[in-house]
Amino acid sequence: MNTAIVFEPALLRKYDKAGPRYTSYPTAVQFHDGFGEAEYRELALASNAGGRPLSLYVHIPFCDTVCFYCACNKIVTKNRRHTVPYLDRLYREIALQGALFDRSRPVVQLHWGGGTPTFISAGEMRELMRVTGEHFCLLDDDSGEYSIEVDPRETDGHTVALLRELGFNRLSLGVQDFDPAVQKAVNRIQSREITLQVMEAAQREGFKSISVDLIYGLPLQSVASFGRTVDEIIAQSPDRISVFNYAHLPDLFKTQRQIDASALPPPAVKLAILETVIERLLRAGYVYIGMDHFAKPDDELALAQQSGTLYRNFQGYSTHADCDLIGLGATSIGMVGDSYSQNLKGLEEYYARIDEKRLAVFRGVKLDADDRLRRAVITMLICNFVLDFAAAERQYGIRFQDYFAAELAELADMEADGLLALSETGIRVLPPGRLLIRNVCMVFDRYLREQKQRRFSKVI
Repeated sequence: MNTAIVFEPALLRKYDKAGPRYTSYPTAVQFHDGFGEAEYRELALASNAGGRPLSLYVHIPFCDTVCFYCACNKIVTKNRRHTVPYLDRLYREIALQGALFDRSRPVVQLHWGGGTPTFISAGEMRELMRVTGEHFCLLDDDSGEYSIEVDPRETDGHTVALLRELGFNRLSLGVQDFDPAVQKAVNRIQSREITLQVMEAAQREGFKSISVDLIYGLPLQSVASFGRTVDEIIAQSPDRISVFNYAHLPDLFKTQRQIDASALPPPAVKLAILETVIERLLRAGYVYIGMDHFAKPDDELALAQQSGTLYRNFQGYSTHADCDLIGLGATSIGMVGDSYSQNLKGLEEYYARIDEKRLAVFRGVKLDADDRLRRAVITMLICNFVLDFAAAERQYGIRFQDYFAAELAELADMEADGLLALSETGIRVLPPGRLLIRNVCMVFDRYLREQKQRRFSKVI
């Protein structure tokens, strides 16, 4: 598969509009409270008949300090005792969820996210893993994809060694930017030395994959300053590098109101930063996976994309499309059977529900036939940049060009702009269109057409 990309500023400016990131379809905007605990239980129990492997997402919401750019669900506190009541309920939720799923179903993926998972103590980490293994079939041969997000400011060599001992074999580090002025502007003071020490410890402990997160579009960034950060990260040779676009949405995320909007790089500079990042990563040998993700050619994501088995879920790109995903902890999202579900967001609500010995699911959506078809189309495009009409027709019993006549007509403009190639047999996203893959997918989003308001980030 050819994964080349072409940077076309004029096209990027033309198509830079708001749209979903498609970690699910339907997206979370379509979740509703008509889908709740009863519906989730029914689908969870029914899923055992298929015997699919499991993926677990565990949400640890606590952070020691607030990063002004952050749009995640988090609780900012310096009081480590706040973890005690939360973990108590989390253990009980794990037991409630574990009772729904056959023990014979292996957990091939496990992810601790946040917040800051390394906010909890070493003893709490051990106990959380022990309780999880008591109620689910965790793998003990290091063959699973067990990953954790770490804040280098909350991590040292001892913590990294403990994580490896507990079974984690993939590590994701938040970096964002090494420039001190930028760090001060977003309230994330994190020295280069601390970050590199954690990366080196992960390499020393034998983690199979090390991923680094960067953000472009933050206040005071320039092409030169962010280029230095990218060069320093490349020098450490992580397996994956994600370069996210900062979406300034202060009306939605209160902490972003503390960012000086006048210090944000103007659109032309932001585009130049992105162009520089892409050029340097490709020159260093990284492959463009899609959206914000780059990986080494021999990384699992790159290999999965080459074989056509890449998948996308709430943790981003993934290599396991055949799992039921169970969300654990406040605000977490799961995907079981043909459904998506989300836990209560507020801690008090979450605590009260678990204290009632009930699941914390408060909203979700059950997919209909049209949802499943469109999800498959969007997944194929966003993961592989190609769509074979015949494959969709065989699986869903449709004639693609009839079912999607309006969508194909709309894609004609993108074809004229050189973003993609349409044929009688399929769609092929061309190198200039790969940075705009969200735009291509949006054409097939039925709900997006019906929405009066769009609460999404810009594509670029």
